[in-house]
Parts: sequence; structure tokens; C-alpha cells
Amino acid sequence: MKSLRRSPARHLVVPLIAALIAASCGGGDSESVAEEDPSTEETGTAEPTGGEESSVPAEESDEPATEESSSVGPVVETLPPETLPPEPVAGGTLRVGILAEAGGLNPAISSFSAVGYMMANAVFDNLAVYAADGTVIPYLAESFTPSDDFQSWQIKVREGITFHDGEPLNADALMANVTAQLTGPLVGIAVRVFLPTEGAVEKIDEMTIQVNLLQPSAYFPSVLTNQLGMVASPKWLAEAAVDPTLNQEPVGTGPFVFDSRTEDSVTRFVRNETWWGGDVLLDAVELYPVEDGASRADLFFGGELDVIQTTDQADILDLRDDDSVQHLFDDSGEESFAMLNTASPPFDDIRARQALTFATPVQNYVELIGLGVARAANSRFIPESPFSNPDVVQEGDDPEKAIALAAEYCAEKGDEVNAVTGQSTCTEGKINIEFQYSGPSVVQDRIAEILNEGWSEAFNVTFDVILEDEHINQTAFGQYNVNTWRQFGAEDPYYDNLWLGCSSIGGISLNWPRNCDEERDAVLLAAQLEPDATARAALYQQAEQMIHDAYTYIYFIHSTWEVGLQENVHGACSKLSPEGVLMKCAVIGRIWFDTIWLD
Repeated sequence: MKSLRRSPARHLVVPLIAALIAASCGGGDSESVAEEDPSTEETGTAEPTGGEESSVPAEESDEPATEESSSVGPVVETLPPETLPPEPVAGGTLRVGILAEAGGLNPAISSFSAVGYMMANAVFDNLAVYAADGTVIPYLAESFTPSDDFQSWQIKVREGITFHDGEPLNADALMANVTAQLTGPLVGIAVRVFLPTEGAVEKIDEMTIQVNLLQPSAYFPSVLTNQLGMVASPKWLAEAAVDPTLNQEPVGTGPFVFDSRTEDSVTRFVRNETWWGGDVLLDAVELYPVEDGASRADLFFGGELDVIQTTDQADILDLRDDDSVQHLFDDSGEESFAMLNTASPPFDDIRARQALTFATPVQNYVELIGLGVARAANSRFIPESPFSNPDVVQEGDDPEKAIALAAEYCAEKGDEVNAVTGQSTCTEGKINIEFQYSGPSVVQDRIAEILNEGWSEAFNVTFDVILEDEHINQTAFGQYNVNTWRQFGAEDPYYDNLWLGCSSIGGISLNWPRNCDEERDAVLLAAQLEPDATARAALYQQAEQMIHDAYTYIYFIHSTWEVGLQENVHGACSKLSPEGVLMKCAVIGRIWFDTIWLD
């Protein structure tokens, strides 16, 4: 079987960037991401919650982490510090190649994926951020103060900060943002997992609000490190509610100010001369969506881009082959997996779920798609994470067990109707299923081929290849049998509870497999209240065993995120909090821009 490794076409003539970007945005190669989405792997993680911890349909291509971080993976800048010029230089425009276009840039309305976060980092600041050691620290906020029972949290913001439109950052601005998030059609779905629809927020004083939670949590500030903690101008939020086109022209407190946006071509931000966080070195940041990973890599190697993000293992290998390229690599956020819908036949029966698991050619997937870059995954945590359960091992590559289970299921329930296909659940002793994925995509087609080679031992598989947005919608409404997905990228696993809980199941479900386990919910609730690190880790390990035993996910690999930087790009890993704490520099392909400079 051939792998998907390719070599960078450095010899190609790279045309004008705008023209090539426009041509490459037709959609759907291995690296396409859900617009600003729920949880797609570069075609499979969709995150309507506004989390950088998202879930995306899974396209393994190029392209969906606390006091105890599940993100323990390496983040490495390969250019030795001693080779850097001694003093930063102001000026210049940073050209960034991103995986796809963002559907919108309003943190209260749009559902952010990795590309949305990359753009949003320029114009918005977060209430909380992650320090380099994985702890949550205040950023736009001055402090977070919990009640004794962790049922409510008071958030105090720093004084003297204004939005780009001159509006002040204060308690009223926070109130407006929380209200907009709660009522948002997409983001609201996620927010309402954490907050009640009534009485969620109270004003304490001019700079402080109190957030009242649905369930108590000792780790609530971790939620504010992602989209739910980005604060937009209340004036702009009100105007955008009347004129939705303004959702593409964000107004925040961040280091750069929105300048212009041509969708599917380029979005430009210029330096905020009065940024509260200090001096900004770059004149501007320009973000170019290039869905085709090979085209994006060619632009980078041709010098047309200064920075690119990718999750494609072939591109990562090509970047590593060039000694002049700097790398920020992280595989601690998000896993790629197959996901089974337990709400209807055949996968409402655990025997069918087990049969598909045993039939899955896990090793072939890891070798032919992971390419020696991505590590095999047994659960949603990398082995270095304190939450990883070493006793949980992903099963697969056992066709004999799959055949026996399928035969047993078909003998008993073969006449039931598969609601997705409209056919009986079995034919000639094999289970009939539909495999749905987003496309067109060369990588996803290859994944389908690999999986079907194993699944066909016990299953009759038909394929449904649809555009990513529709793929995400059908997943949310439970209109699938099995698909590929990427998810579980939260720095703190507390945030990822929204993908797992019984309360997330409904007409539109964030618990995509629609698998309710109240005992598992109780364990997860205990974990979000447990202050002791060792005891908390043990609870998450218990939950991982329960997730494994439900056979709703078939894990493949830990998703690999790499940000490549040209050798003249500096300062990506030198951002400090207002108190001088070094911040984590790369999370799921997302970097900070205010400390970057060019020589």
C-alpha cells in the first residue's frame, strides 16, 4: 500500500499569491477545515461552541487542553536563540497561510475553528490564557474569584483598556458579551452547557461581573482561554446584530485593528498604536486561506508566505526537510477517530459497534496516514498527560472477532431498518452501514479506502461524500452511521465535557455519538470539582475506561499541528502576560502576533 508522502515542489514557479489563493479555495482537500466550525478533521471537527477545543470532521490531511494540562506535547522552535539578531526590528507585514477561510469573526456568533482562532488572535484578547507550564492565568481579566462551592465565579477586568472603537472595557461590556453568546444560534449551544439561560451573569461593580454556572467547577477559567473568553466591543456587537456583514469586521481590544477583508482571498489587520499590552512590532498581519495543503506549502517554500499552519503529515515532513524553517509542533490537542451514531440501528447495539472496532485496520491507518509523524492514539489524551489511562488500548485489526459479532447481530436483528440508508441492517450475514465524510478530498478518499479494506470483512459499506458544512449539520442532527472526525483539543478536559454529557444530546447534539451514560457524567462532574491533582487524574482515567467500553469512538492518531516560520520570523514564543509570565506560544495551530518581528 502506498503512503501519502510527497516532496515540496520548490522548483515550481509560484504565481502571485492572491491569484493562487483564490484558485485554491474551491474547497475540500485533506486540509480543509470546517468553516468556523464544530468539529471536523481538516474535514471533520465541528465546534459550534466557540472553542478552540473543537471538534471537526476528520480529514486527515493537511488540513477539529487547567491546572493539569492535557496538552503536554512538544512545542519546539528549532532556530537556536544565539542565531537571532540582538534587537527586535519594528515594521513589515507578516503573511500567514491558513487552512481555510473563516466563516465569521464574531466570537459571540461565529463558531471558531483553528483558522478562526488564528485570525481572532490579532484583534481580540482573552480573559484568560495558558502559561507555558500549562496553568491558567488572567490576561484581559485582572482576577478570577470563585465562591466557596465553585458554583459561581467573579471576573474582574483590568482598568484603562478600551476597544478599537473607543468603547471602554468594563463590567457592562462583559455583560453584553455573555448575553450575546448565550443567545447566539451556534455559540449559544455550547455556552448553555455551562451557563443557565436565566441568571447566568450579574454585575457586581463597574469592573466586575459574577458568572453563575449550571454545574459547579473549580476549573471554569480554563473555558475563558478560548472563544468564550474573547471580548468584543459591545457597540460593535449591537451593530452586527442589525447588520450581519459586520461579523466580518471585528472590533476588539487586541494588538491589531481590522483593516480589510476579501473572503477566500486575504484578511488584513494593522497595528493598534494604542494597545494596552505594549508596543506592537509588525505594521500588519495578512492571513491567506489556502485549502490545498500542497499549494500552501509551495507558497511558503517560494517565499510568498512567512508563516503556514498545517496538520498534514506529508507537509510536516517536507517542512522538516528544510533546515532554514522554524517549527512549532504540537500533538497534544485533538485526536482523529471514527465516530459511531448510537441513536439508531445498527450502532444502537454494542455488538455492531464492537464489530466495527475489531474490523478497523488501525495499524494501516497509523502507518499510511500518520507517516511516522503522528502517534497512534488509544484515547483522547497523549501518553504524557496525567489524565491518560495506560490500561486503555485501542482495539482493532481483529477481523475474526468482527465477523463473529456481525453474524450474531445479523442473526438476531438483521431485519431492522437502518434509518440512514433506509435498508435492512444486514445482507448475507454482514452489517450494512454508510460511511460519511467531507469532500472532495484526496486524503479522505484514501482514508475511506484504507478503512473499507478492514471493514468489508464484516460490513457492507456505502459511502456518502458531502461538503463539510453539510457533513457537520448531518452529524449534529444524528443523520449518519459512522464518520471520521477530529476533536477533544481542550487544554483542560473540563471543557471537553460538553462533547460527552447526556445534557448535550438533543435535536441538535454536541454529544455527536448521542451516547448517554449518567455514571460517566457523575465521574466527570466529580473531576471538575476535585482540587487534588492526583485524585482528579484518577477520575479522568476512570472516565476514559468508560468511554472506551462504550465503543463509540475508534481512535486512530493524535492530530499533529505544525506552524512553519521562515528564518526571518522571530519572537513567536516570547509573549508574556501583564504580570510577566511566559505564555504558551502555540495551541492547535494558533500563535500570537504582537511579539513577532521580521528581519
